[in-house]
Amino acid sequence: MSVFMMHVETVSREDYLSFIEKQELGNFLQYPSWAEVKTEWRNDLLGWFNEHKEMVGCGLVLYRKLPGLNKYLAYIPRGPIIDWRTKDIQQWFEPLFEYLRGQNVFSVKMDPPVVRARWKTPTIKRYLKEVREHNLKDKTLWDVGPDEVDPHVEYLQQALSDMGWKKKGGDGDGFSAVQPQFVFRLPLKGRTLDDVFAGFHTNWRRNVRKAEKQGVEVTVGGAEDLQEFYDLLKVTAERDKFMVRNFAYFQRMYQALKKEDPNRIKLYMARYEGELLASTLAIHSNDHTWYLYGASSNEKREKMPNHAIQWRMIQDAHALGAHTYDFRGISHTLDESSPLFGLLRFKLGFGGEACEMIGEWDYPLQPLLHWAFEMYMKKR
Repeated sequence: MSVFMMHVETVSREDYLSFIEKQELGNFLQYPSWAEVKTEWRNDLLGWFNEHKEMVGCGLVLYRKLPGLNKYLAYIPRGPIIDWRTKDIQQWFEPLFEYLRGQNVFSVKMDPPVVRARWKTPTIKRYLKEVREHNLKDKTLWDVGPDEVDPHVEYLQQALSDMGWKKKGGDGDGFSAVQPQFVFRLPLKGRTLDDVFAGFHTNWRRNVRKAEKQGVEVTVGGAEDLQEFYDLLKVTAERDKFMVRNFAYFQRMYQALKKEDPNRIKLYMARYEGELLASTLAIHSNDHTWYLYGASSNEKREKMPNHAIQWRMIQDAHALGAHTYDFRGISHTLDESSPLFGLLRFKLGFGGEACEMIGEWDYPLQPLLHWAFEMYMKKR
């Protein structure tokens, strides 16, 4: 197919939704409701059309204006939703760049929903055993041979580089990008809940049963419970030393996603004798459930509310027909003394797989301005 046969234009919310809902790589960050959460950005819902005027791709684009200039940074979170397996990736991007130039965009940022490699739990555990036995230092997932590498992805990354896309550094802790480069996923497709539970580490199964036995109750909350979730999130942020957004952000997220689809977002509350010990937000779209935010109390941690709440979310994901329960970000460090390793340790106990996404890519439509912006961001 010739480059010029594809074109990009804005589409209605209805047309966009009816298209993305059927896409295997569709994800909540590419839905119109996510644009409503990100009020500090303006947005476009774009459709790609082939020569038969059929919609064949879509993308939510967020625009951030440069101070004092009529120029914009365009960001496509976990998108766009196009045919990433094509041999001719250029035909998708030429019409996009043409459209974005018309919007005064100087630079485009994307993090495609494409997995490069996967490491299954037993593989990671075997390697961790070696790390301990031989006292190996500074090891990461990149030091472990993955169970699967997608051969097409190597070709894709080369094709993007040849086009002029620049991959953002793959160093750091895996969290330096806007979206995490490493995520942890629990496959549910073709598995019963008994199979899934049997795949948990023995201690994790014991902890789930312990929470149940001790009377920890997990329920699905509503908008009226958001403040309680938020108060607990602030406790967690203080303990784990991370920044937390304001309450209005979570209200907006809950309302926008709930309105789009009643199953799009759920708030979970784990209580013991009425006291909130853990609370989480889960998001569901395209037969995929994501664990988005988690909060937990400093009190009564021995009641194992975090294991109980995850097991309830996994069961609900399974009931919704999800093929994947996604724990989202992990660091790639395998250094057990690192504070970031705790995230991987907790998620490993549920028996899924670590996945490396192809990461964040920038395309400078105006190279000089892009360079100046990069310099400004580094100095901040």
